[in-house]
Amino acid sequence: MSDVLNGLALYAVRDDNSRGRRADEPRPKARSEFQRDRDRIIHSTAFRRLEYKTQVFVNHEGDLFRTRLTHSIEVAQIGRAIARALNLNDDLVEAVSLAHDLGHTPFGHAGQDALNECMREHGGFEHNLQSLRIVDQLEERYGAFDGLNLMYETREGILKHCSAKNARLLGDLGERFLGNQRPSLEAQICNLADEIAYNNHDIDDGLRSGLITLDQLEDVSLFARHAAEVRKEYPQITGRRMVHETIRRMIDTQVTDLLTETTRAITEARLESLGDVHAAPVLVSFSPAMQEENRLLKGFLREALYRHYQVLRMTNKARRIIRELFTAFLDEPRLLPPQYQAYAAEDKARAVADYVAGMTDRYAMKEHRRLFAVGEI
Repeated sequence: MSDVLNGLALYAVRDDNSRGRRADEPRPKARSEFQRDRDRIIHSTAFRRLEYKTQVFVNHEGDLFRTRLTHSIEVAQIGRAIARALNLNDDLVEAVSLAHDLGHTPFGHAGQDALNECMREHGGFEHNLQSLRIVDQLEERYGAFDGLNLMYETREGILKHCSAKNARLLGDLGERFLGNQRPSLEAQICNLADEIAYNNHDIDDGLRSGLITLDQLEDVSLFARHAAEVRKEYPQITGRRMVHETIRRMIDTQVTDLLTETTRAITEARLESLGDVHAAPVLVSFSPAMQEENRLLKGFLREALYRHYQVLRMTNKARRIIRELFTAFLDEPRLLPPQYQAYAAEDKARAVADYVAGMTDRYAMKEHRRLFAVGEI
């Protein structure tokens, strides 16, 4: 990584090796192309809605729990730190991090699963594809084009997963899924920054909610050994301060491990260009030992938090709300707002999915009451 161009590694994404935008635009005057992408994402309607979309806890359950917005900001912070340490394009990492959850439904994964089931006979629903659909088509801000007209590499990073069937419909953006190629290192960073962020903040939110306990976490090695270090250094520490100090150290350990393992992989791959990144195996990763610790942590969170009966009660309600909203609008598209009625004339099911997916938690609950509660308008 000693060979750098303009402060970036030769294999980093830059304005001059990017595949550009779908619609030609004059170059920005006082910022890079990827800074422009970041700014467009921040000013988008879909980004603002993330403030009221849930991670684990539905928005109305408390003001201190993470939302999709705060999660995206945390991913961007972790991702930028990693990218800078590796001499990669931190502006691209920030843009992808801020946009990666734009397509999420209300009510988190429960909402996505319900909407995917509703769309089974109509092409399905997947939040990564929906995020891309938002930035490519649904945002209405510019006179010259639909969407945000983001750089190819930003769009590539947003689309983390894609079936071969859908990849064939995406033109050049789907090529890597069909040709077994990898995205940029910047996109690879975002994948793991996302994992680091949600694993650690779900511990914090789970403890804050009282649904998981410190005693339970003593069986999770990644948490337990850092908690022991904190108690040894600060024998009198308790409460929130102890939790935050432990989680801070967990994040630092995971980032340090990722940097060490990724630097080793990049050195062994002898990268000289962005094309070498596409042809190489995945290079941004944890060590095998850290992968195992993360696997155990995710298993604990799945069983103790995501499947906690109080969480399951809310997610069961959420799935019912999504299903009933979708069915009502599909049966009678005239119930949709006017702009979605126009889309429905072309593809009714997809227009309904766009509308439902774009809702915040509280808006979805309010729409449900309007449609089904007597006395609501």
